[in-house]
This record gives sequence, structure tokens and C-alpha cells, in this order.
Amino acid sequence: MTEAGAADLKLIVFQLKNKEYAIPVNQVRSIEKVQHITRVPRTAGFVKGVINLRGVVTPIISLRSRFNLEEAEYTDQTRVIITVLEDMEVGLIVDSANDVIDVSAESVEPPPETAGTEEADFIKGVTKIEKRLMILIDLEKVLNPDELAIQIGTKGM
Repeated sequence: MTEAGAADLKLIVFQLKNKEYAIPVNQVRSIEKVQHITRVPRTAGFVKGVINLRGVVTPIISLRSRFNLEEAEYTDQTRVIITVLEDMEVGLIVDSANDVIDVSAESVEPPPETAGTEEADFIKGVTKIEKRLMILIDLEKVLNPDELAIQIGTKGM
């Protein structure tokens, strides 16, 4: 028997439209309120621009756009989740950041084959807790640097 907690995942749960998504806490630097975003020309449609966060210029993408969901007005609940992947820091605009949960690694199932939606490419797996179904996103695919094309001198600005 493995030691309790050894295989646990700590996840940040957030909402887009009416679905709950999750990313591992170790890939999240902070959760911020939406602030002024400076547009950057000639970037993908889901790249909203950049923000200056504590002296660091951080690219911001809309997960709704990335997953081909219709955009929504920002509310008091809208958050920017600052994620870190290798040495890249990117903010993800989400409808709300709900909570932090622990799940066992065994509870994560592969994504359903019939997903058939735009976001299917970005799904790492799904997990159920009580009656909640959470979709684990694959940050490496969401933040694919080739697609993002935001390495346009944002380093060291």
C-alpha cells in the first residue's frame, strides 16, 4: 500500500462557460483580477495582449478563445491565472477560479474519445469528485510556443 498522499494531485479548479477545468497547483504562480491588457499586434486571436505584473511583462490568453468558446464579458468573478511552464509565464483568462482540491492520481481517467470539441486537443484527463466532473487541461498544449507566437521580445521588457 502506498503512503497516503503520495500519489495525490493538488489542482486549481476554474470555470469556463458551465464546465469546470483544473490545472496542477505546481504550474500556477498566482491568481489575479483582470487588469489593463495591452494589445500586441500580429498575434493569434486568443492572445489578448500583455500585462505588467510586478515588473514582469506577461502574455495573456483567453482560454475561451483558445477552446473556441464564445467570449463573455468580464465580471467581478473573472480571473487571470498566471501559469508557469518551463521558463514561460503566461496568464489565462478564466470565468472564475473556484477552489483548490486534492485528488488521487488514480482518480484521473483519460479523456473520453468522443470529446469531439475544440478543447479536446488540450485535455489531459478527467476526474470526478462527488458529483463534479473536472477536466484537466494539458498546459503544454495550451501554451504551445509555436502557436502562441508571443516571443516577440516580451522577455526583459
